[in-house]
Amino acid sequence: MEKEKRTVLNKSHYLVLGASLLVLGLGFTLMSLDTAPYGFGTLDLTIGPAVVLLGLLLPFFSLFTLKRTLKKDTARTRFDTLNTGLGWLLFGGALTVYVCTLEPTTSFWDCGEFISSAYKLQVPHPPGAPLFLLIGRLFSALAFGDVTQVAYWVNMVSALASAFTILFLFWSITILAKKLVASDSTNPDQSQTILILASGVIGALSFTFSDSFWFSAVEAEVYALSSFFTAIVFWAMLRWRSSTSPVSGYRWLLLIAYLIGLSIGVHLLNLLAIPAMAFIYYYRYHTFSYKGALLTLLISLVLIAFIMWGIIPGLPAVAGNLEIFFINVIGLPFGAGIIIFLMIFTGTIIYSLRAATRRGSLLGQTLVLGFIYVLIGYSVYLVVPIRSGYNPLIDENNPEDILSFVSYLRREQYEQRPLLYGPQFSAELIDQKNGAAKYARGKIRYEIVDYSLEPVYDPKGLQVLPRLYHQAPEHIAEYKKWVNIREGEKPTMGQNLAFLFRYQLGHMYGRYFLWNFVGRDSDVQHAGINWPWETQNKLPLELARNKARNNYFCCRFYSAWPVVSIISGGRKAMRR
Repeated sequence: MEKEKRTVLNKSHYLVLGASLLVLGLGFTLMSLDTAPYGFGTLDLTIGPAVVLLGLLLPFFSLFTLKRTLKKDTARTRFDTLNTGLGWLLFGGALTVYVCTLEPTTSFWDCGEFISSAYKLQVPHPPGAPLFLLIGRLFSALAFGDVTQVAYWVNMVSALASAFTILFLFWSITILAKKLVASDSTNPDQSQTILILASGVIGALSFTFSDSFWFSAVEAEVYALSSFFTAIVFWAMLRWRSSTSPVSGYRWLLLIAYLIGLSIGVHLLNLLAIPAMAFIYYYRYHTFSYKGALLTLLISLVLIAFIMWGIIPGLPAVAGNLEIFFINVIGLPFGAGIIIFLMIFTGTIIYSLRAATRRGSLLGQTLVLGFIYVLIGYSVYLVVPIRSGYNPLIDENNPEDILSFVSYLRREQYEQRPLLYGPQFSAELIDQKNGAAKYARGKIRYEIVDYSLEPVYDPKGLQVLPRLYHQAPEHIAEYKKWVNIREGEKPTMGQNLAFLFRYQLGHMYGRYFLWNFVGRDSDVQHAGINWPWETQNKLPLELARNKARNNYFCCRFYSAWPVVSIISGGRKAMRR
């Protein structure tokens, strides 16, 4: 008798997945058919985006039986009820605070650009945030035509996303605390339940009212929604760890892959959760060793690089190169190269998935399906060239064809920075070379219109970790405030490291970090840390009246120690 083949998804799951692809295709098609000027018609701003968002929701339903499977594995306990209820209570409290302190209009920097771009689905600065804009467009409809309320409702996206971040942060903390105090299979007693839930409450509330997170929770920026994706991805990984059957576990991994794909359409910060997830995976199946931990870290970094360069700009770049080849060399009409790429790429994925299914390899199916789910989430980026094709009022870089779209994704308009090795500000420029060719669409072929310039510096001015690299006089003046640089002398390695630790890590990271746990002097540029022992009396009027001034008296550090001590005591008691 033939052995039954194991599959991660059954036929109903694949039907839902296929339906999501059809709905997404319909939504993108509708967005391409608007005849209103700048694409500001109902089809492109209302019906099309709504269909696209529906298509992005359907893949979650292709994994819905996961929830039912897990419910069969474990009976619901009193702890589960309290954990769920308290999480939603914290969500409601955080949302109430954020709504009450929500920006009524716009804040500085990118907020105005994002609000305008979301309201009319325009093209902001590279590399864009199409999923954030689609959700913002949906929320802007709640203004019901009152343009003075559009900014408020786009800001509401951040408030809601931040509240959900707190919810999943609380549940992540309680999962970890339960593992420390009790175990995955043990139902906590009353004292253990109090410890676990108290840990979650302290951690969640500390983050709720932290300076940086609260700031981003009330304005139209991408960081709140990006934090939400980071929180839910990490929570999903912890839930994967507690799964009891291979199929349900693999479906959790597919959910994580899809969330990561969606997060690309918001901000790349979410990718930084991948190393943490890799270690969760490692510790589930292996005991600790330095070699294993190092290998896990390296694999996670390779995975980040694969998504950042292999998928995000890499796939469109391959499509662009094929487009140039088939039009310029073979003589096919415009768009033929992209169609051929899609046919080859789609055929390869289908063949790989069928091969893994025939072998009954759950891991192979999960790898291919995970790639598919990432791509479905990433497909939201098709909004960018579609909207740019209408030439809206905000259309940065005009990424309306495959070649300009790749440039947009690569952020080529920004200055390149030598992160690991390169010139210092004192390096002498000795030559310039033509780099990659820049193409534009002509009448019957793609024409070379320019070349990227690659500067060539004197090798004597090159340095490992060149922190002092910018040659603009205003930058050099700032360097001198942090490092003792002498005129006419090449900065030493020690001076580069001094700038790294004093300014980049100390002033621009450590100071921001301590704002959230110690206190902040003001919202004036380069404001310092408000330490508990500093005098709070007889302050300059500018500081005394500054609404951004706060002092936490390091209480967030203190509040963690009792919980850590009690948990440590609980673990010792368990061992005894």
